[in-house]
Amino acid sequence: MCYFYILYSKSLDKYYIGHSCESLQERLRKHLSNHKGFTAKTKDWTIIYFEPFNTKSEAYKREREVKAWKSKYKIQNLIKPSDKIEHPDF
Repeated sequence: MCYFYILYSKSLDKYYIGHSCESLQERLRKHLSNHKGFTAKTKDWTIIYFEPFNTKSEAYKREREVKAWKSKYKIQNLIKPSDKIEHPDF
């Protein structure tokens, strides 16, 4: 199973959009570890939204689609609480 996911940092008031074929908990752990990159700026990232896909290419396609929006408003509409999905890894 692969995932398209959105992280949120309250301290930065920013979203991070990505995809992964590992568990979301493991992917979040890597974002919170010491590394270089956008998510290294803070350690308060949380997974606020995800969608499962059967293949990595499908998840990546969805990531590119949402990133192309370039709209915080559209992302906030996507992740509104009524659309949240419970993840089995949590």
